[in-house]
Amino acid sequence: LLLLCEEFGPVFLQEPDDAIFSLDSDDKKVIMNCEARGNPVPTYSWLINGTIVDPGGDFRYSLIDGNLIIHNASEAIDYGRYQCRAENSIGSVLSRDALLQFAYLGAFSGRTRGAVSVREGQGVVLMCAPPPHSPEIIYSWVFNELPSFVAEDSRRFISQETGHLYISKVQPSDVGSYVCQVKNTVTNARVLSPPTPLTLKTDGVMGEYEPKIEAHFPQTVLAAKGITVRLECFALGNPVPTITWRKMSGNIPKKARLRKSQAVLEIPNIQLEDSGSYECKAENTRGGTAFRGHLQVYTLPQWISMINDTQLDSGEQLRWECRATGKPRPTYRWLRNGEPLNSQSRVEMVNGELIIHRLQQTDSGMYQCIAENKYGAIYSSAELKILASAPMFSTNPVRLIATVGKDVSLECRPRASPKPRISWRKSDRRVQPSRRIMLLRNNTLRIINSSRSDEGSYVCRAENQFGSAELTTMLLVKEPMRVELNPVRVEVTVGESVVLSCKVTHDPSLDVSFLWLLNNQPLNTQQEGGHFEYIQTSSTADLMIRSILLKHAGKYGCHAQTSADSVLAEAELLVRGPPGPPGVVIVEEITDTTATLSWSHGVDNHSPITTYNVQARSPVSLGWQTVKTDPEPVTGNMESAMAVELNPWVEYEFRVVATNGIGTGDPSTPSRAVRTKEAVPSVAPANVRGGNGRRHELVISWEVGLHSACTMDSLLRLSCWEQVSFWKDMEQEEMGKKKRTTGNETTLLLTGLEGNTQYLISVKGFNSAGQGPASSPIKISTKKNAPSLPPGNLMWIQEGNNVSLSWDPVKARDNESEVIGYKVEGRGHSQVMRTPNSAVVLTLPEGGTYIIEVRAVSEGGEGAASAQVRVLTSSGKRWLGSHSLYIWQ
Repeated sequence: LLLLCEEFGPVFLQEPDDAIFSLDSDDKKVIMNCEARGNPVPTYSWLINGTIVDPGGDFRYSLIDGNLIIHNASEAIDYGRYQCRAENSIGSVLSRDALLQFAYLGAFSGRTRGAVSVREGQGVVLMCAPPPHSPEIIYSWVFNELPSFVAEDSRRFISQETGHLYISKVQPSDVGSYVCQVKNTVTNARVLSPPTPLTLKTDGVMGEYEPKIEAHFPQTVLAAKGITVRLECFALGNPVPTITWRKMSGNIPKKARLRKSQAVLEIPNIQLEDSGSYECKAENTRGGTAFRGHLQVYTLPQWISMINDTQLDSGEQLRWECRATGKPRPTYRWLRNGEPLNSQSRVEMVNGELIIHRLQQTDSGMYQCIAENKYGAIYSSAELKILASAPMFSTNPVRLIATVGKDVSLECRPRASPKPRISWRKSDRRVQPSRRIMLLRNNTLRIINSSRSDEGSYVCRAENQFGSAELTTMLLVKEPMRVELNPVRVEVTVGESVVLSCKVTHDPSLDVSFLWLLNNQPLNTQQEGGHFEYIQTSSTADLMIRSILLKHAGKYGCHAQTSADSVLAEAELLVRGPPGPPGVVIVEEITDTTATLSWSHGVDNHSPITTYNVQARSPVSLGWQTVKTDPEPVTGNMESAMAVELNPWVEYEFRVVATNGIGTGDPSTPSRAVRTKEAVPSVAPANVRGGNGRRHELVISWEVGLHSACTMDSLLRLSCWEQVSFWKDMEQEEMGKKKRTTGNETTLLLTGLEGNTQYLISVKGFNSAGQGPASSPIKISTKKNAPSLPPGNLMWIQEGNNVSLSWDPVKARDNESEVIGYKVEGRGHSQVMRTPNSAVVLTLPEGGTYIIEVRAVSEGGEGAASAQVRVLTSSGKRWLGSHSLYIWQ
């Protein structure tokens, strides 16, 4: 509430902005905005071109809050620069100035314009002569009548600086009436000039002549940083001249664009580095000419540092500095309460720095630093408050407790302005500084190596020209506290419990509070899952730690505190437990079956490491598996070992686990994945078997193991295959044939074999490293030939469309396959029937002649055909096609 009621000077929330008012507006009212905060609430006034506006003396002006409203605004009276002044009892400030302009567009003179007559091929300039206007206008030209506008090209150009229409080389098509149209950029109002006729002379055609630049940018172009600059250049000539541009020092900015057939060089977002001399050149076959001008970029002032509200005591020195950038370099002015501040004996103003010596109460108020160049000005405002008050203490009296032998500081910090004079006394006697009692620069009384004799009432007196005040400090000196913590060092094993006992000796008039620390951090028993328990009395504090974990090891502190002093006693707790994880495993060397590994010792947690266990993981293993090592075992003092009996061409990760007398710790971080070298297969394919093929075929299958040619992990990267060798019994293996698989196939079809023949089969593994051992040959026979005898004694009986067939069973010879069924063939549809007898009933379609024959079927194939039976069914739809019937027995 005190802050809300504190008085402060005006601070602008909204300042007036430049404005353009249209005289064609239906509402003839202009509003210039201004708002400020302050306490007391500010009042407002306005200045026009430095002169105070009197709303009471001119009915056209009115003030609503801080806003100035101008009724029936007139350019003749109201055009100019406006400033808002905000004022309260603290002081006043001026806003930035805002330019009020009026937008209007007058009418062209109604006087008839004379015709312009030129020769064909001659250049011409048609004048626009615009009417009075404000602000900028846009020019265009109408040819003959609306809406036919003159299109600009390399031959025709409309200057937006002069409004003139330039035709470099007149053609017969240019003859006609030309009207200049101007458009106000604010009101969008348009007016048309009287027409200017353009005719051709009849005394001949103009010959060729060199260019003459008629439209060009000024010799000096001033542009504000950040705007878009347009440089114009156009020439008359025959032939039509070509315009080119260049920058005399350096290159034309990459952001620049050429417009209107290169007659306009447009540079957006102009910067200081874009300044320099620019040249446009007009050339044709008859010659050339050039124009050169200088582009200067200026910047408005911008603040680097501003002034801030300041509070100082009377008699002190004020030093304010404001800094701004700009081109040209800004100059500085200072205002106090809206009025110019002049140099005096106490006031210095140099290059934006204000110094006021020996401040007085009358120097209070609102100050403004103005940085300005010829293109604009910026304002920075701040309040200077000169303090003037009698001394006052925020707390009184003060009770201070110290301990014997310690240094004591009695502070005296009154609020006062100007600074008060300070004196100390004890028991109505002035305190005299000595080697043990010192009065510091900040008025603090410091007592070195305090004793009981220093007890008493100390009074600090502060006074200045506005009054005085006293602060009483009661000093009590007590015996120092002592703390004993036992045991000072203790070793335990994970899972055990321990009690740390803390006992204090202290002045009985003082209360003691305890705080336990672990590694200098407060111990939060609530977050430790019941492992800690406090047992506390008025002078003791025991800490019980149950089911100790490794993380409970460290430095424990018992911090005892009274209102006089505080003491810390510490004890160390060592926890024995399983070892920590070893350092990351590094694969030093890799072969086809071994890996040389190294690691670093982890923490042993106060119990020596006895052994290390080396583990490996691969895509074909079930998680991490212990591997054999050399040496075996790996003792706790070792930091390297060799993993042996690994599989070739397998990708492995390795880790190490440490064990000590208490248990086994966590594993190390795994090594990077490495692949063992490739090796030839060491195991022959197993369980080779065959059969199940057709006559003259055998299907061979086998099984592979981890040490075969193709393991599960090697399939994606290692080239591997199996080779099947086969030869007839009683022949040499070298006489036989060989056939290979692709990848991890474990079956192979052998074709082109002799039926009813015994073959020897052997399988051997290959990979890119070489060949492995062959399996032992096994004997497998191909199937016997099909029965050679046809079914005999074929009989049939027809009843309508039903035909009953029967025949004598076929008996296979010794070298033939056993009969497993019969195949009945004819013309008609297909069906399959099973029967234990050598007979079948067929139902044939109507209207056809069918030929039927029977064959025996065996594993060796189909036998010889029986005699044919011709059957004629009753007339009807004829059915064509083959007819097969299988009967199995």
